[in-house]
Amino acid sequence: MKHNPLRPYLSLILLFAPALLFGVLMVLYWQHPKLGLVSKFPFVPWQFLLLSVAGAIATTGGVLDWRYHRNPLNMKIPKKERDAEAAALGLGGLPMFILMWLAMLSDTPTQYLIPILVVLIYTVTAICYDEFVFHIKRCGKTEHLYHRMLVFGNGIAWLSWVHFIFCA
Repeated sequence: MKHNPLRPYLSLILLFAPALLFGVLMVLYWQHPKLGLVSKFPFVPWQFLLLSVAGAIATTGGVLDWRYHRNPLNMKIPKKERDAEAAALGLGGLPMFILMWLAMLSDTPTQYLIPILVVLIYTVTAICYDEFVFHIKRCGKTEHLYHRMLVFGNGIAWLSWVHFIFCA
């Protein structure tokens, strides 16, 4: 099997994808009435502010965890663990992002609710698999902190986006 030079960076690339896509799409669709953007401060609905802060915490935790494992003094993560993390991010996070964006711009966002919940269940299962199979016994306080930042930051960001789509 041919070695892919991007493989060690796949989880890092997938970690940044939602934030970058969200920013690009917000710029491209800034005039869309469903986004609720205004010309005066704070410019965006409060849910987007919370999403940004929580997403930044999650991304920081993910980057710190990724860097932690690149330090030769720390434990290297096995291929199975890297694959589990990439599956959670790529097969869970990216489809979730697409569904959430489509729901946000839709006149009938509830049509996306079941697919969003199905992807949510998969994503939570993939995250739990990674945490309970690979991390629960071997991680120290520092790595646990990074994981909590990543998981809870993403969870709060997702909940604020759900609130914007279905409650605002």
